[in-house]
Amino acid sequence: MTSQSPRTNGNTPSWDAIFDRYGIHEHDFDYGPYEISAADIKVACQHFTRTSEKEVRILCKQDTRESRPRIFREKGLFILPIRNGNYAIVKGEGYADVPTIQSPLQEYSSKFPFELETAQVGDSEMQYLDRAYALSLIRHFANDDSLVLTIRGRKRTPRFDFVTGEFHISVRGVQTEVDAGYEGQDQVVLIEAKGSNATNTIIRQLYYPFRQWQQHTTKPVSTLFFQRKGGEYHLWHFGFDNPDDYNSIRLLNSARYKITRAGG
Repeated sequence: MTSQSPRTNGNTPSWDAIFDRYGIHEHDFDYGPYEISAADIKVACQHFTRTSEKEVRILCKQDTRESRPRIFREKGLFILPIRNGNYAIVKGEGYADVPTIQSPLQEYSSKFPFELETAQVGDSEMQYLDRAYALSLIRHFANDDSLVLTIRGRKRTPRFDFVTGEFHISVRGVQTEVDAGYEGQDQVVLIEAKGSNATNTIIRQLYYPFRQWQQHTTKPVSTLFFQRKGGEYHLWHFGFDNPDDYNSIRLLNSARYKITRAGG
């Protein structure tokens, strides 16, 4: 991983300013999370000139352990949205490892009747995810030929409660985004797609949609993590042993594929 300067790594100066303004250094995170609003973050960062140093969405986007600001890493903290415009800074493990897949590379031969030329233009995670679905690789990994794309984009959560470590968290009206969601006859499958270098991910990106869609369907909800690495397609299936426990995440299955034929 490329090293970053303190200024660019995790928006450290901005979060130092936030902690200083509200005396968060003195908060006892062993006792409970610290709640902060988007409005408070804006006030503390109003003197910064660059958008990346004062935009709340950017400052609170800490998708990997390494992307956290220095103060978060030093104190073992992570941040969760809890209501529209409100966040909880929590002590504990907020991230799950995305382990290197050690199993042999599998050759996947699609029976799709023609080559998808337009699916090979560009270089985005969504493009490769769409191609994997169109060629039925997602159905193959999930062992479900009935899956149909039904979920995509941003939605707001209903209320749900959970625990992380010793702390109780209540969430309502938080915006989530699913890269792709598929409904089959007997299950719903949600996918988070990331770039090829992610070795860990904030659990929230899997857990919040999982809890959200549990309330909208009677079918079991599965959560997948997707990456394209070079010419390979990597998939991880994560589950939650206790749906009410943020940290009960567990890797259930993983596989890596090379699409060897997209036609005939």
